[in-house]
Amino acid sequence: DGMGELYLKYEAMKARLMKEGLFDVSRKKPLPLLPRMIGVVTSRSGAVIHDIATVTRRRYPGMQLVLRPCLVQGENAAPDIAAGIAEISCVPGIDVIIVGRGGGSMEDLWAFNEEIVARSIFASHIPVISAVGHETDFSISDYAADVRAETPTAAAVMAVPDTFALRQDVSDNYQRMSSALKRNMDLKQAALRRFDPQ
Repeated sequence: DGMGELYLKYEAMKARLMKEGLFDVSRKKPLPLLPRMIGVVTSRSGAVIHDIATVTRRRYPGMQLVLRPCLVQGENAAPDIAAGIAEISCVPGIDVIIVGRGGGSMEDLWAFNEEIVARSIFASHIPVISAVGHETDFSISDYAADVRAETPTAAAVMAVPDTFALRQDVSDNYQRMSSALKRNMDLKQAALRRFDPQ
């Protein structure tokens, strides 16, 4: 019965906020290609910050992470999450915010279904990735965010570029430009030779 009541509350809030335009795709901000700093709003002690830090170090060593620790469960969690998003969006240099927590029951994840969290995400001038629970979990914060990640680890992959792939792209582009320049020079030289009186 309790789960049924929560689900009805969830669906009613989702419908109301959708009608207000909080989930409009046209208002979602793109993630930057090369962020300078990533803000993370989650529990200090959970696995989420560890997973994000591990992925970040592997993909882009030296990328700065700024943690704004918050409650992720319980009566006071939603206001703390909302305040965390607002506070970390004011930190100079932060280009992306990841907000979330690991998996759990609907009651465990409920703070991320609260209206105050959705409105804080919507109000952020910095792109927000919502990473709440597991692949099958959908929260109100997922709909309000600019991007939904299936897991916190997936959020880190979305937010942080892979330096190896970036280097490979630069190398490939250099090779293409060099080849194009050589072809162009060869064509120009051939054209000049046609006008050479010798």
